[in-house]
Amino acid sequence: MNPDCARQTFGDRLPAVAQPYARRTRRVVELARLATHIAGGRPAGRLISRLGVPQSKDTLLRALKRGVRHRAGAAPVRVVGIDDWSWRKGATYGTIVVDLERREVLDILQDRSAESTSGWLTRHPAVEMVSRDRCGLYAQDAARGAPQARQVADRFHLLQNLRHAIEQQLSRAQRPCLLVAPSGTVDLPEPPGLIHRYGPPEVTEHRHLVEAGRRARSRVGFDRVKKLRAEGKSLADLVRETGFNWRTVHKWTRLEPMRPRATMAPKPTAPSGFSAYLARRWTKGCTMGKQLLAEIRPLGYTGS
Repeated sequence: MNPDCARQTFGDRLPAVAQPYARRTRRVVELARLATHIAGGRPAGRLISRLGVPQSKDTLLRALKRGVRHRAGAAPVRVVGIDDWSWRKGATYGTIVVDLERREVLDILQDRSAESTSGWLTRHPAVEMVSRDRCGLYAQDAARGAPQARQVADRFHLLQNLRHAIEQQLSRAQRPCLLVAPSGTVDLPEPPGLIHRYGPPEVTEHRHLVEAGRRARSRVGFDRVKKLRAEGKSLADLVRETGFNWRTVHKWTRLEPMRPRATMAPKPTAPSGFSAYLARRWTKGCTMGKQLLAEIRPLGYTGS
C-alpha cells in the first residue's frame, strides 16, 4: 500500500451474499449442497454443470461434510437414533447416528462394534435419549457410553416386530388368497413329541405349527413355479406371477425335488433348576441371552 497515492480502495464484507474469502456465493453453495445431499457426488456434479456452476464431485462432498460439521457443533445433541448402515449389503455393515430433533445424519461409523458406538456416545455427554432397535448390542453400547440417557425402541422396529408377530400368528392358518395348492388345502403336520425348549408347551407347539405352515406354503410355491416353468414361462414371468424374488425362482427351477429343510438334532434341555431361574428372569424383563448365560455359568451351568 502506498500512503502517498490519492486513490484509496477498500473492501466491504457482505456476509449475506458470500462468506469472507469465499470463491462462491451463498446461493451457489446452497444449491450445490442440496444437489449433493439428494443425488450424491457424481450425479450432483453432472447436474450443477448443466446449471452453469461446474464443480467436481470431491469439491461437492467436501462442502457437504463441512456444512454438516458446522451445524453439528452449533447445538448440543440431545436425541439420537442408532441403527445399522450397510456399506455393502450382506457383507460389510457400519453404524449410522442421526440427530432426531434436527433430522440430520451426525456420523457414520466404520463398523458396528461396541467400542465405536459407546465411544461416540461418550464424546457426546449431552445425549438424553437414544432411539435404537431391539438388538442387545446397541443396548449394551448405549448403557456403557451414555448411562444417563434413556433408551427407547424406534417406531420402525416396533412396527416391524408387530408385523412379524402378526405373520407368525397368521402363518398357522391357511391362506388360499395367496397360494392355492392343487388340492385346495394346505395340511399342517401334527407335532410329533415336541421337546418344550421354548418354555410352556403351548409356545413350543405354536412355533412348530408356524414352521410347518411356512414349509407347507413353500412346497405350494415350489409346485406352482415348476408347473408354470413346464408351461414355457420365462423367469421374469415367474417372478411377476408368483411374487417370489428372482433368486428363489431361479433356485427352484434348477431343483428337481424340493430339498427338505435341514434340522438340528434336539439338544439336551437345561436342568429344571436353571430352567426355572431363566423363566423367572425372563418374566422380569431380562431378554438378553449373553447376560442370562453369564448369570447361570457361576451357578454351575456348563451348556450353551
